Amino acid sequence: MSAVIDEKITNINDLLHHWVARQINQEAVTWLNEIREQINSGANIRVFFSAFSRVPRYTGKHQLKLNSQDLNHTSAIRTGWVPSHWSVDQAARTLLVLTLAQADSEKYLSALEQVFITADVGELVTLYQALPLLPYPEKLQQRAAEGIRSNMTAVFNAVALRNPYPAEYFDNLAWNQMVLKALFVGSSLQLIQGLDLRANSELARMLIDYADERRSANRSVSQEICPLVEKFIDLKDLQN
Repeated sequence: MSAVIDEKITNINDLLHHWVARQINQEAVTWLNEIREQINSGANIRVFFSAFSRVPRYTGKHQLKLNSQDLNHTSAIRTGWVPSHWSVDQAARTLLVLTLAQADSEKYLSALEQVFITADVGELVTLYQALPLLPYPEKLQQRAAEGIRSNMTAVFNAVALRNPYPAEYFDNLAWNQMVLKALFVGSSLQLIQGLDLRANSELARMLIDYADERRSANRSVSQEICPLVEKFIDLKDLQN
């Protein structure tokens, strides 16, 4: 199918639908459209939960095929959103989450929390990487922090990497813990959005302690931490 994007697409829901529809067969498109129509018509929430879990059966789990035009269009709609690593089922599931009625914040957030609680690892990755697209983002800080505390690296990375949400909504405590944990689990700091803008003296102190512990154990220290401490601490403190 054509990869050309209609420039009239100005919202996330239509964009996600466009991407998914061009990579799945007509039967799957019909199923997705029917489910969205049922949700829009006020169907029982169980319809949403059932469909959310069944998405991969219809869409598969192939990589979402996005070109430079797609990504430019994406950034124009939502600054910082980089879905180049998303799969088709993740895009479709995110679309279903965004199809839920949003006028009643309490009802929407309650339904969303139920999805988080019952989700498997793959579903959690989808939900956490979709954080910057969801309504009421200021009310999702605690849920996002749960993702940072996860002992599943894939879930942690879904929040921490290639995601604008932490830089926009985390306080310094949550932000600093996220950066430090990224080092411990071996995630690249270069993939954390807003890293330079969120550098702070407390994080610099924590990174110096981290470097000291690494040196004491005769282990190397990632040079990725240098830009985060140079504004606050003499870089000689990081030398091995």
